[in-house]
Amino acid sequence: MKGTVGELGEFGLIRELTSRLTTTPAVRVGPGDDAAVVAAPDRRVVASTDILLEGRHFRRDWSTAYDVGRKAAAQNLADIAAMGAVPTALLLGLVVPAELPVTWPSEMMDGLRDECQVAGASVVGGDVVRGDTIMVSITALGDLRNQEPVTRGGAQPGDLVAVTGWLGWSAAGYAVLSRGFRSPRAFVEAHRRPEPPYHAGPAAASLGATAMCDVSDGLIADLGHIAEASKVRIDIRSGAIDIPTQMHDIGQAVGVDPIQWVLTGGEDHAIVATFPPEVKLPARWKVIGEVLNPSALPQVTVDGAPWTSKGGWDHFGDGDMES
Repeated sequence: MKGTVGELGEFGLIRELTSRLTTTPAVRVGPGDDAAVVAAPDRRVVASTDILLEGRHFRRDWSTAYDVGRKAAAQNLADIAAMGAVPTALLLGLVVPAELPVTWPSEMMDGLRDECQVAGASVVGGDVVRGDTIMVSITALGDLRNQEPVTRGGAQPGDLVAVTGWLGWSAAGYAVLSRGFRSPRAFVEAHRRPEPPYHAGPAAASLGATAMCDVSDGLIADLGHIAEASKVRIDIRSGAIDIPTQMHDIGQAVGVDPIQWVLTGGEDHAIVATFPPEVKLPARWKVIGEVLNPSALPQVTVDGAPWTSKGGWDHFGDGDMES
């Protein structure tokens, strides 16, 4: 479709966006009414919300509109999975300038739709507003399917710490992009479109995970959330974490030890969880540490010692872009 958002108008834009959507059996009333109706067989709804702001969380010269849609959906649906729930639905709040070509929000909606399909969810409604810059606000919903939610507060001394998914790939991709390059492509794509292991969250709940979190702010930072909520110390074994050869190559090229990306890089949306030591974990889970009694040391240590480098993402900290 040609033209700008302003030329199409609010209701024309809504029609264009909703025409691109698919649905699932969980959606009883979809876009077009005052509100959506989504089945919640468990009678409890898991909900999460997040915002992507142009220039802060994405750049149009680095990511396509489709990339932004995939990323916006992924980071919210990963939160649902990290509670042990199955994603069911997603709501969109979209702020766009009037002069923006209609193709941008249309392609962004395609990305949202396709990522929802990967997770088994669907876009069920939202709102569009005119503004000076692009902002994508997402609310994701999920169903626990008779499981108890896995929070950050249940880790116990003696538990094992395990992770599934990529660590450090998005941060390495950001380092590549920030230096004006577009390869290695796998790492650049990991930054543009994270691939959370959605099914691993509910599976971990079934296995008896005691605490769980998706890695959005960095492994040390997110394990810190678990340690704080559970009132324990967590020690990471750096040697247990696989670092791909290409990540070493990127690190050598830009002068960064790749363990920095693995431990502190965010936005991969891997899932990290704690399990009782007797649980037999599937091969997709990699044991990377253990839960200990609290001590005078920081709540998260690496190889038994404090991590002294800067780590984790802070939305109100320094920096131009989230990594």
